[in-house]
Amino acid sequence: MKIKVALLDKDKEYLDRLTGVFNTKYADKLEVYSFTDEKNAIESVKEYRIDVLIAEEDFDIDKSEFKRNCGLAYFTGTPGIELIKNEIAICKYQRVDVIFKQILGVYSDMAANVATISGENDKSSVVIFTSPCGGVGTSTVAAACAIAHANMGKKVFYLNLEQCGTTDVFFQAEGNATMSDVIYSLKSRKANLLLKLESCIKQSQEGVSYFSSTKVALDILEISYADIDTLIGNIQGMDNYDEIIVDLPFSLEIEKLKLLSKAWRIIVVNDGSQLSNYKFMRAYESVVLLEQNDDINIIRNMNMIYNKFSNKNSEMLSNISIKTIGGAPRYEHATVRQIIEALTKMGFFEEILQ
Repeated sequence: MKIKVALLDKDKEYLDRLTGVFNTKYADKLEVYSFTDEKNAIESVKEYRIDVLIAEEDFDIDKSEFKRNCGLAYFTGTPGIELIKNEIAICKYQRVDVIFKQILGVYSDMAANVATISGENDKSSVVIFTSPCGGVGTSTVAAACAIAHANMGKKVFYLNLEQCGTTDVFFQAEGNATMSDVIYSLKSRKANLLLKLESCIKQSQEGVSYFSSTKVALDILEISYADIDTLIGNIQGMDNYDEIIVDLPFSLEIEKLKLLSKAWRIIVVNDGSQLSNYKFMRAYESVVLLEQNDDINIIRNMNMIYNKFSNKNSEMLSNISIKTIGGAPRYEHATVRQIIEALTKMGFFEEILQ
Protein backbone atom coordinates (compact mmCIF):
# COMPACT_ATOMS: atom_id res chain seq x y z
CA MET A 1 0.00 0.00 0.00
CA LYS A 2 1.33 3.43 -0.96
CA ILE A 3 0.84 6.40 1.33
CA LYS A 4 -0.74 9.26 -0.61
CA VAL A 5 0.99 12.56 0.22
CA ALA A 6 0.02 16.06 -0.89
CA LEU A 7 2.65 18.81 -0.69
CA LEU A 8 1.52 22.46 -0.58
CA ASP A 9 4.13 25.19 -0.99
CA LYS A 10 4.41 28.45 -2.95
CA ASP A 11 7.97 27.53 -3.94
CA LYS A 12 7.34 25.44 -7.07
CA GLU A 13 11.04 24.79 -7.61
CA TYR A 14 11.32 23.25 -4.14
CA LEU A 15 8.18 21.18 -4.73
CA ASP A 16 9.47 19.84 -8.05
CA ARG A 17 12.83 18.96 -6.52
CA LEU A 18 11.35 17.20 -3.47
CA THR A 19 8.70 15.38 -5.51
CA GLY A 20 11.34 14.18 -7.93
CA VAL A 21 13.49 12.73 -5.14
CA PHE A 22 10.47 11.04 -3.52
CA ASN A 23 9.48 9.50 -6.86
CA THR A 24 13.01 8.20 -7.32
CA LYS A 25 13.73 6.85 -3.82
CA TYR A 26 10.28 5.94 -2.50
CA ALA A 27 8.17 5.16 -5.56
CA ASP A 28 7.03 1.90 -3.96
CA LYS A 29 6.00 3.61 -0.72
CA LEU A 30 4.68 7.07 -1.60
CA GLU A 31 2.27 8.51 -4.14
CA VAL A 32 3.08 12.23 -4.19
CA TYR A 33 0.96 15.17 -5.37
CA SER A 34 2.23 18.77 -5.28
CA PHE A 35 0.28 22.04 -5.21
CA THR A 36 0.93 25.75 -4.97
CA ASP A 37 -2.78 26.58 -4.54
CA GLU A 38 -4.46 25.91 -1.19
CA LYS A 39 -7.93 25.30 -2.62
CA ASN A 40 -6.64 22.70 -5.08
CA ALA A 41 -4.70 20.97 -2.31
CA ILE A 42 -7.76 20.77 -0.04
CA GLU A 43 -9.93 19.42 -2.86
CA SER A 44 -7.30 16.77 -3.62
CA VAL A 45 -7.61 15.33 -0.10
CA LYS A 46 -11.02 13.90 -0.92
CA GLU A 47 -10.64 13.47 -4.68
CA TYR A 48 -7.39 11.48 -4.44
CA ARG A 49 -7.98 10.10 -0.90
CA ILE A 50 -4.86 11.82 0.42
CA ASP A 51 -3.42 10.33 3.63
CA VAL A 52 -1.05 13.17 4.61
CA LEU A 53 -1.07 16.85 3.64
CA ILE A 54 2.09 18.88 4.33
CA ALA A 55 1.57 22.62 3.92
CA GLU A 56 4.09 25.45 4.09
CA GLU A 57 3.70 27.30 7.37
CA ASP A 58 2.31 30.47 5.73
CA PHE A 59 -0.89 28.54 4.92
CA ASP A 60 -3.58 28.19 7.59
CA ILE A 61 -5.28 24.84 6.93
CA ASP A 62 -8.75 24.04 8.28
CA LYS A 63 -8.86 20.25 8.72
CA SER A 64 -12.67 20.29 8.83
CA GLU A 65 -12.56 20.96 5.08
CA PHE A 66 -10.88 17.60 4.44
CA LYS A 67 -14.16 15.64 4.81
CA ARG A 68 -12.10 12.52 5.54
CA ASN A 69 -9.37 11.28 7.85
CA CYS A 70 -6.08 12.89 6.76
CA GLY A 71 -2.89 13.70 8.63
CA LEU A 72 -1.62 17.30 8.60
CA ALA A 73 1.85 18.75 9.09
CA TYR A 74 3.53 22.07 8.29
CA PHE A 75 6.75 22.76 6.42
CA THR A 76 9.11 25.22 8.09
CA GLY A 77 12.45 26.64 7.06
CA THR A 78 13.63 26.79 10.67
CA PRO A 79 15.28 23.68 12.18
CA GLY A 80 14.39 22.53 15.69
CA ILE A 81 10.72 23.55 15.68
CA GLU A 82 8.45 20.69 16.78
CA LEU A 83 4.96 22.14 16.37
CA ILE A 84 3.31 24.74 14.17
CA LYS A 85 -0.36 25.59 14.84
CA ASN A 86 -0.53 22.48 17.05
CA GLU A 87 0.54 20.24 14.16
CA ILE A 88 3.85 18.43 13.53
CA ALA A 89 6.51 20.69 12.01
CA ILE A 90 8.80 19.31 9.29
CA CYS A 91 11.92 21.22 8.38
CA LYS A 92 12.16 21.65 4.61
CA TYR A 93 15.93 21.71 4.54
CA GLN A 94 17.08 18.34 5.82
CA ARG A 95 17.84 14.93 4.38
CA VAL A 96 14.99 13.42 2.35
CA ASP A 97 15.12 10.18 4.35
CA VAL A 98 14.44 12.20 7.53
CA ILE A 99 11.47 13.94 5.89
CA PHE A 100 10.23 10.53 4.74
CA LYS A 101 10.36 9.13 8.29
CA GLN A 102 8.50 12.18 9.59
CA ILE A 103 5.79 11.62 6.98
CA LEU A 104 5.49 8.03 8.19
CA GLY A 105 5.08 9.35 11.72
CA VAL A 106 2.28 11.72 10.72
CA TYR A 107 0.62 8.92 8.77
CA SER A 108 0.88 6.48 11.68
CA ASP A 109 -0.66 9.00 14.08
CA MET A 110 -3.50 9.56 11.63
CA ALA A 111 -4.00 5.86 10.97
CA ALA A 112 -4.14 5.10 14.68
CA ASN A 113 -7.28 7.23 14.82
CA VAL A 114 -9.06 5.12 12.18
CA ALA A 115 -10.26 2.99 15.04
CA THR A 116 -13.84 1.92 14.45
CA ILE A 117 -16.12 0.59 11.76
CA SER A 118 -17.40 3.35 9.48
CA GLY A 119 -20.71 3.38 7.67
CA GLU A 120 -19.64 6.16 5.30
CA ASN A 121 -20.55 5.55 1.67
CA ASP A 122 -16.95 5.91 0.49
CA LYS A 123 -15.74 3.18 2.85
CA SER A 124 -15.67 -0.59 2.38
CA SER A 125 -19.05 -2.22 3.00
CA VAL A 126 -18.95 -4.54 6.02
CA VAL A 127 -20.93 -7.76 5.59
CA ILE A 128 -21.04 -10.01 8.65
CA PHE A 129 -21.90 -13.70 8.40
CA THR A 130 -23.11 -15.24 11.64
CA SER A 131 -25.50 -17.84 13.02
CA PRO A 132 -26.89 -18.88 16.41
CA CYS A 133 -27.60 -22.35 15.00
CA GLY A 134 -24.20 -24.06 14.86
CA GLY A 135 -23.03 -26.63 12.32
CA VAL A 136 -24.86 -25.02 9.40
CA GLY A 137 -21.76 -24.07 7.38
CA THR A 138 -21.59 -20.35 8.12
CA SER A 139 -17.84 -20.16 7.48
CA THR A 140 -18.09 -22.07 4.22
CA VAL A 141 -20.89 -19.80 2.99
CA ALA A 142 -18.92 -16.68 3.99
CA ALA A 143 -15.80 -17.88 2.16
CA ALA A 144 -17.88 -18.79 -0.90
CA CYS A 145 -19.41 -15.30 -0.86
CA ALA A 146 -15.94 -13.71 -0.75
CA ILE A 147 -14.83 -15.75 -3.77
CA ALA A 148 -18.08 -15.10 -5.65
CA HIS A 149 -17.78 -11.35 -5.18
CA ALA A 150 -14.09 -11.41 -6.13
CA ASN A 151 -15.10 -13.23 -9.31
CA MET A 152 -17.49 -10.33 -9.98
CA GLY A 153 -14.56 -7.93 -9.92
CA LYS A 154 -14.97 -6.67 -6.35
CA LYS A 155 -11.95 -6.08 -4.13
CA VAL A 156 -12.76 -8.28 -1.15
CA PHE A 157 -11.21 -8.78 2.28
CA TYR A 158 -12.21 -11.92 4.21
CA LEU A 159 -11.86 -11.87 8.00
CA ASN A 160 -12.48 -15.05 10.00
CA LEU A 161 -12.95 -14.51 13.75
CA GLU A 162 -13.91 -18.05 14.79
CA GLN A 163 -12.13 -19.47 17.82
CA CYS A 164 -10.86 -22.37 15.72
CA GLY A 165 -10.53 -20.43 12.49
CA THR A 166 -10.69 -22.23 9.14
CA THR A 167 -9.31 -19.50 6.88
CA ASP A 168 -6.34 -21.59 5.72
CA VAL A 169 -8.69 -24.36 4.63
CA PHE A 170 -10.45 -21.98 2.26
CA PHE A 171 -7.55 -19.83 1.04
CA GLN A 172 -3.85 -20.40 0.37
CA ALA A 173 -1.01 -17.98 -0.32
CA GLU A 174 2.66 -17.56 0.50
CA GLY A 175 3.83 -15.74 3.62
CA ASN A 176 4.46 -16.44 7.31
CA ALA A 177 2.35 -13.75 8.99
CA THR A 178 -0.84 -14.91 10.72
CA MET A 179 -3.78 -13.56 12.67
CA SER A 180 -1.62 -14.00 15.79
CA ASP A 181 0.66 -11.22 14.50
CA VAL A 182 -2.39 -9.05 13.86
CA ILE A 183 -3.66 -9.56 17.41
CA TYR A 184 -0.22 -8.76 18.86
CA SER A 185 -0.16 -5.48 16.91
CA LEU A 186 -3.64 -4.58 18.12
CA LYS A 187 -2.78 -5.33 21.73
CA SER A 188 0.56 -3.55 21.70
CA ARG A 189 -1.09 -0.43 20.26
CA LYS A 190 1.71 0.07 17.77
CA ALA A 191 1.76 3.53 16.23
CA ASN A 192 2.25 2.02 12.79
CA LEU A 193 -0.73 -0.34 13.15
CA LEU A 194 -2.04 0.20 9.62
CA LEU A 195 1.34 -0.56 8.08
CA LYS A 196 1.72 -3.66 10.25
CA LEU A 197 -1.73 -4.92 9.24
CA GLU A 198 -0.85 -4.34 5.60
CA SER A 199 2.27 -6.48 5.99
CA CYS A 200 0.19 -9.39 7.33
CA ILE A 201 -2.26 -9.50 4.43
CA LYS A 202 -2.18 -12.39 1.98
CA GLN A 203 -4.05 -12.73 -1.30
CA SER A 204 -5.48 -16.01 -2.55
CA GLN A 205 -5.42 -17.17 -6.16
CA GLU A 206 -9.08 -16.12 -6.37
CA GLY A 207 -8.10 -12.54 -5.53
CA VAL A 208 -9.46 -12.54 -1.96
CA SER A 209 -7.31 -10.76 0.64
CA TYR A 210 -7.16 -12.23 4.15
CA PHE A 211 -5.18 -12.93 7.32
CA SER A 212 -4.08 -16.53 7.90
CA SER A 213 -5.52 -18.33 10.93
CA THR A 214 -3.82 -17.84 14.30
CA LYS A 215 -0.78 -20.00 15.00
CA VAL A 216 -2.58 -21.45 18.03
CA ALA A 217 -6.38 -21.40 18.36
CA LEU A 218 -6.09 -19.94 21.88
CA ASP A 219 -4.62 -16.72 20.46
CA ILE A 220 -8.00 -15.57 19.14
CA LEU A 221 -9.28 -15.41 22.74
CA GLU A 222 -7.07 -12.36 23.24
CA ILE A 223 -9.07 -10.22 20.83
CA SER A 224 -11.82 -8.06 22.34
CA TYR A 225 -14.88 -6.56 20.67
CA ALA A 226 -13.13 -3.18 20.79
CA ASP A 227 -10.13 -4.75 19.04
CA ILE A 228 -12.41 -6.18 16.34
CA ASP A 229 -13.98 -2.76 15.84
CA THR A 230 -10.51 -1.20 15.54
CA LEU A 231 -9.30 -3.94 13.19
CA ILE A 232 -12.20 -3.66 10.76
CA GLY A 233 -12.04 0.14 10.94
CA ASN A 234 -8.37 0.08 10.01
CA ILE A 235 -8.97 -2.32 7.12
CA GLN A 236 -11.58 0.14 5.89
CA GLY A 237 -9.02 2.92 6.35
CA MET A 238 -6.69 1.26 3.83
CA ASP A 239 -9.15 2.31 1.09
CA ASN A 240 -8.18 -0.84 -0.81
CA TYR A 241 -11.40 -2.84 -0.60
CA ASP A 242 -14.97 -2.60 -1.81
CA GLU A 243 -16.15 -5.07 0.78
CA ILE A 244 -15.04 -6.69 4.04
CA ILE A 245 -16.67 -10.05 4.68
CA VAL A 246 -16.51 -11.03 8.35
CA ASP A 247 -17.18 -14.49 9.78
CA LEU A 248 -18.24 -13.64 13.34
CA PRO A 249 -19.57 -16.21 15.86
CA PHE A 250 -23.00 -15.23 17.18
CA SER A 251 -23.55 -14.06 20.75
CA LEU A 252 -26.27 -12.18 22.64
CA GLU A 253 -23.68 -10.10 24.49
CA ILE A 254 -24.54 -6.43 24.09
CA GLU A 255 -21.04 -5.45 22.94
CA LYS A 256 -21.12 -8.00 20.14
CA LEU A 257 -24.62 -6.95 19.11
CA LYS A 258 -23.43 -3.33 18.94
CA LEU A 259 -20.65 -4.55 16.66
CA LEU A 260 -23.24 -6.27 14.45
CA SER A 261 -25.21 -3.01 14.37
CA LYS A 262 -22.34 -1.33 12.53
CA ALA A 263 -22.46 -3.78 9.63
CA TRP A 264 -23.91 -2.74 6.30
CA ARG A 265 -25.53 -6.15 6.05
CA ILE A 266 -25.82 -9.18 8.35
CA ILE A 267 -26.20 -12.60 6.76
CA VAL A 268 -27.61 -15.29 9.06
CA VAL A 269 -27.05 -18.88 7.96
CA ASN A 270 -29.58 -21.59 8.85
CA ASP A 271 -30.19 -25.13 7.60
CA GLY A 272 -33.93 -25.04 8.29
CA SER A 273 -33.87 -28.08 10.57
CA GLN A 274 -36.15 -28.21 13.60
CA LEU A 275 -33.28 -27.60 16.03
CA SER A 276 -31.73 -24.79 13.98
CA ASN A 277 -35.05 -23.02 13.53
CA TYR A 278 -35.71 -23.30 17.26
CA LYS A 279 -32.29 -21.83 18.13
CA PHE A 280 -32.70 -19.06 15.60
CA MET A 281 -36.14 -18.06 16.87
CA ARG A 282 -34.87 -17.84 20.44
CA ALA A 283 -32.02 -15.59 19.30
CA TYR A 284 -34.34 -13.54 17.07
CA GLU A 285 -36.85 -12.93 19.88
CA SER A 286 -34.05 -11.88 22.23
CA VAL A 287 -32.60 -9.44 19.72
CA VAL A 288 -36.04 -7.90 19.14
CA LEU A 289 -36.36 -7.31 22.89
CA LEU A 290 -32.83 -5.89 23.19
CA GLU A 291 -33.43 -3.49 20.30
CA GLN A 292 -36.19 -1.88 22.35
CA ASN A 293 -33.89 -1.10 25.27
CA ASP A 294 -30.38 -0.71 23.87
CA ASP A 295 -28.69 1.30 21.13
CA ILE A 296 -28.65 -1.52 18.61
CA ASN A 297 -30.31 -1.98 15.21
CA ILE A 298 -29.78 -5.42 13.76
CA ILE A 299 -32.98 -6.95 12.43
CA ARG A 300 -33.43 -4.35 9.67
CA ASN A 301 -30.04 -5.25 8.17
CA MET A 302 -30.48 -9.02 8.43
CA ASN A 303 -30.89 -11.45 5.53
CA MET A 304 -31.14 -15.23 5.66
CA ILE A 305 -29.33 -17.86 3.62
CA TYR A 306 -30.38 -21.49 4.00
CA ASN A 307 -27.47 -23.89 3.66
CA LYS A 308 -27.49 -27.70 3.80
CA PHE A 309 -31.23 -27.43 3.17
CA SER A 310 -33.13 -30.71 2.91
CA ASN A 311 -36.51 -30.89 1.21
CA LYS A 312 -37.27 -33.79 3.52
CA ASN A 313 -36.19 -32.45 6.93
CA SER A 314 -35.86 -28.66 6.54
CA GLU A 315 -38.42 -25.89 6.66
CA MET A 316 -38.12 -22.19 5.89
CA LEU A 317 -39.24 -19.79 8.60
CA SER A 318 -42.23 -17.66 7.66
CA ASN A 319 -43.08 -15.66 10.78
CA ILE A 320 -40.07 -13.32 10.79
CA SER A 321 -39.30 -9.95 9.22
CA ILE A 322 -36.06 -11.13 7.62
CA LYS A 323 -35.65 -11.55 3.88
CA THR A 324 -34.38 -14.88 2.55
CA ILE A 325 -31.96 -14.28 -0.31
CA GLY A 326 -31.18 -17.87 -1.25
CA GLY A 327 -30.55 -21.45 -0.31
CA ALA A 328 -28.28 -24.36 -1.08
CA PRO A 329 -28.69 -28.12 -0.62
CA ARG A 330 -26.48 -30.44 1.40
CA TYR A 331 -23.61 -31.70 -0.74
CA GLU A 332 -22.95 -35.29 0.31
CA HIS A 333 -19.42 -36.73 0.04
CA ALA A 334 -18.02 -33.48 -1.37
CA THR A 335 -14.74 -31.81 -0.40
CA VAL A 336 -14.65 -28.28 1.00
CA ARG A 337 -13.34 -26.98 -2.32
CA GLN A 338 -16.12 -28.73 -4.25
CA ILE A 339 -18.76 -27.30 -1.90
CA ILE A 340 -17.39 -23.77 -2.25
CA GLU A 341 -17.28 -24.06 -6.03
CA ALA A 342 -20.89 -25.21 -6.06
CA LEU A 343 -21.99 -22.39 -3.74
CA THR A 344 -20.29 -19.68 -5.79
CA LYS A 345 -22.37 -20.77 -8.80
CA MET A 346 -25.71 -20.53 -6.97
CA GLY A 347 -26.20 -16.88 -7.93
CA PHE A 348 -27.78 -15.59 -4.72
CA PHE A 349 -24.57 -13.87 -3.55
CA GLU A 350 -25.22 -11.16 -6.15
CA GLU A 351 -28.21 -9.97 -4.13
CA ILE A 352 -25.97 -9.07 -1.18
CA LEU A 353 -24.38 -6.36 -3.33
CA GLN A 354 -27.71 -4.72 -4.15
